[in-house]
Amino acid sequence: MKKIYTPLFLIIVCFAPLFSTFAQSGRIPVSSEKGIVTSSHKLASQAGAQILSDGGNAVDASIATAFALAVTLPSAGNIGGGGFLVYRGEDGTETTFNFREKAPLAATETMYLGEDGKVKDNSNHDGLLAVGVPGTVAGLYKAHQKFGKLDWKDLLKPALKLAKKGYPVSEDMQWFFKWVKEHKDDYASTAEIFLKEDGSLYKNGEILVQKDLYKTLKRIQKHGPDGFYKGKTAELLADFMAKNGGIITEEDLARYEAEEMKPIKG
Repeated sequence: MKKIYTPLFLIIVCFAPLFSTFAQSGRIPVSSEKGIVTSSHKLASQAGAQILSDGGNAVDASIATAFALAVTLPSAGNIGGGGFLVYRGEDGTETTFNFREKAPLAATETMYLGEDGKVKDNSNHDGLLAVGVPGTVAGLYKAHQKFGKLDWKDLLKPALKLAKKGYPVSEDMQWFFKWVKEHKDDYASTAEIFLKEDGSLYKNGEILVQKDLYKTLKRIQKHGPDGFYKGKTAELLADFMAKNGGIITEEDLARYEAEEMKPIKG
């Protein structure tokens, strides 16, 4: 399996001229001969680093980090969104995986507009009509099939552990918890997950467990993309959409495909 240097979620950078700047700012420069994992959350980065230690390559570590972020900091990485992964091998091979969200089949050019031709109720940004068909799971799996080294199931283990046993809430999530509390009447199902039973906020260091997310990740671990775009998860997503004004259907999910393409250079 080819080694790689800089896929999305795993970026190795060495800037010698910046070392003095880091020292002045109180930041300590780090170096490694085997690779460095960086992300927006410590536990997600640790998940990727563990995969490297287990013999995985950078794509493997990227995937493990991404799924762990879906648990610990969903605003930075989640299975309900999409993204890109850029690959460059040591032999010069370059490719890009595009797994951004796609419009549902029922989407129209005027679905967000009122009679005056202007966007109504911020519907292009808030609510289920603003949601595209998610691509993360398909994209990460496609990259793994081509460049991954370790077994797919092993890459989901860190995220599964974090979702099932929970993790200590950090300051990074406080803004989100506050937002959920302010909008709990509009997003009741979200409030059930990210607020305590009495409606109060989780404090830093308290343990957050996500049982439903664990079940979803378990299906993805066992069945790959089919564990998300088909079967139980797809049924749950489509049913929730239908009952709450969304337009994504099981057909939309089943038809989703991530794309591999030539990277753009400039």
